[in-house]
Amino acid sequence: MITVEFCGSPGALSLVGKRVRSAKRILDAENGMSQSRRLLLSSGAILIAASVVFAASVGVESKYRDSERKFWSLQERSRPAVPAFSNPSDQTWVRNSIDAFVLEKLKEKGLRPAPEADRATLIRRVTFDLIGLPPSPGEVADFVFDRSPDAYEKVVDRLLASQHYGERWGQRWLDLVRFAETEGFEYDRTMHGSWRFRDYVIRAFNNDKPFDQFVREQLAGDEIGPDNREMQIAAGFHRLGAVRRNAGNQEVASSRNEVLTERTDIIGAAFLGLTVGCARCHDHMFDPIRQKDYYRLQAFLAETQEHQIVIAPQEQQDYVKSTTERIEKQIKKLRGETKGLKGEEKEAAEKKIQARIKELEAQIPKPLPAIASIRNDREKRSPIHVLERGNYASKGEEVGMRPLGVLLPDGVPELPGDTLNPRTRLAHWLTDPQHPLTARVAVNRMWASHFGNGIVNTPNDFGFMGDRPSHPELLDHLANAFVDSGWKAKPMHRMMVLSSTYRQSSLSPGEKRATEADPQNRLLWKFNRRRLEAEEIRDAMLAVSGKLNPKRGGESIMIPVEQELVDSLYKPHQWQVAKNSEDHYRRSVYLIAKRNLRLPFMEVFDQPALMTSCARREASTHAPQALELLNGRSSNELAEVFAKRLVREVGTDPAQQAERAYLLTTGRMPGETEKRLAVAFIEKQPLREFALAMFNLNSFLYVN
Repeated sequence: MITVEFCGSPGALSLVGKRVRSAKRILDAENGMSQSRRLLLSSGAILIAASVVFAASVGVESKYRDSERKFWSLQERSRPAVPAFSNPSDQTWVRNSIDAFVLEKLKEKGLRPAPEADRATLIRRVTFDLIGLPPSPGEVADFVFDRSPDAYEKVVDRLLASQHYGERWGQRWLDLVRFAETEGFEYDRTMHGSWRFRDYVIRAFNNDKPFDQFVREQLAGDEIGPDNREMQIAAGFHRLGAVRRNAGNQEVASSRNEVLTERTDIIGAAFLGLTVGCARCHDHMFDPIRQKDYYRLQAFLAETQEHQIVIAPQEQQDYVKSTTERIEKQIKKLRGETKGLKGEEKEAAEKKIQARIKELEAQIPKPLPAIASIRNDREKRSPIHVLERGNYASKGEEVGMRPLGVLLPDGVPELPGDTLNPRTRLAHWLTDPQHPLTARVAVNRMWASHFGNGIVNTPNDFGFMGDRPSHPELLDHLANAFVDSGWKAKPMHRMMVLSSTYRQSSLSPGEKRATEADPQNRLLWKFNRRRLEAEEIRDAMLAVSGKLNPKRGGESIMIPVEQELVDSLYKPHQWQVAKNSEDHYRRSVYLIAKRNLRLPFMEVFDQPALMTSCARREASTHAPQALELLNGRSSNELAEVFAKRLVREVGTDPAQQAERAYLLTTGRMPGETEKRLAVAFIEKQPLREFALAMFNLNSFLYVN
């Protein structure tokens, strides 16, 4: 029960007690409630509880009630039996355990799965899903005409073994942990060497590193292997949040509090799938997370400090530092030389000064190789207090390290402040095979990427305000399989994409009735059609045009952008376009992730903003997307290259050009009407205009 100090009459105090109890009743009555009903009641609960909680001082810690501990996602995973079927057609459709759980739910609603997708559709779907690139015409033909019983299995195994798999699935993880190579806010300072974390993630996915190990390395790599470069890079996970670098009267305590808050919140979102950050200012309004437990979780990070590891001799470091400081001092002096000047005299002086500044900026030494990491520094350990309303200046009780209390027996003590390797302790708690959340959250993310919706459709929120699982038994079955396989992701992907559920067509003969019974297709009576993501569209355009540079890894690439975007940066000279133009055509995962300059093409197709965790890409539809595809620099340049490829491969015959273009962009031959219209267009318009039109087809931009 919440304990509050209240200044007022006994009658007022009684009213507060009634409000608290009313809010508790609303939050306890969630079983069997639809999400829309929960949302409606939750708004009332917020209004009821907020008047109390925000007026409350830090009170006596309350115990967790049985009703809180019994919330579905906090329960131990079950071991459900796989459903069995007597009907021969059902038995034929069920290829693996996934299908059994899905079919059982469909039959409960009187629904049937859609027919299997044709082979051309299926190989395009699974190729984009697993490696983020389109299949080549040759790969499509090989699969379509391969009549061996394991033809599809061979395709899946080839894709899982591809080095492009890590690039595709690594991007998913980078989205989740809000990976960026700059710190955001006004200065958007570059974190030199942070690209190494991106490459670490890609390697981990390609090597199918066990997920529990992957988690431990990111949370505590520097503790696990203090002198191991790979572990130092992995610990760079803690450096990925935005950091406010204030000049002048910097509030050090405030900045430190912001950093610790960022690092605590992302642990809750990425690994636990809980909105723990909502307990920073007060007990969580809906989930069983006490404010005190939020700061106990934060205490695991109290010793953690930034550690920039420069991979160069000290003399070289001293030279780069002194030279950079000298040039920046000159630039600062030049910027002040126009003070007092007016009119044409000022304009002429500014032109000369800008020219000189560009010369000086070109002389700034290139940053030395580095690793953006962290390390423990006990002498700089931040005392962790419960902060009233999250205000760093309103310190309450000091707390020590402890995981979330709702997942522990009552009375478990805090760890002492001098505990060695505190983040390793936290990482082992998170990756305990019996942990109720970690495996569920991880497999749900995989499922959502393949099927369009998660089993829990709020991947970062397994709490009260999140979605309820559409297939709870299947979720536990998958989480158990994940842990039992040694936390390996590739076997899970293989199981999902080999299922009959995944192989369904996106069109169903029973669409009308199924839509009435399950309008969101949560029961998976067909496959969910999806638009390609920003990186997939750009990478597909590069692949189709023949311009894709397959080079992997290394420093991130800056490509040409409009000068006005560069000029808007705090330090425009930081945008240095790659000198080798071939690097401009590398996969999108290798383009620099700069918070204050998002590439227009990527932004218009819903690339995340990099400031917060992105658990699921949105797919909006609006006019600027068509304008970017028709008028943008990248699409027009690649259309020119695509047109040349068509001539090079099939000559000048319009019919052959149309067929080849469709095979490359959509993975299939054009229909009769499509071919007739394409030939007529090619005969009257430049071939590059036809190539550009192909980039604008729904059949190119969407996966069925």
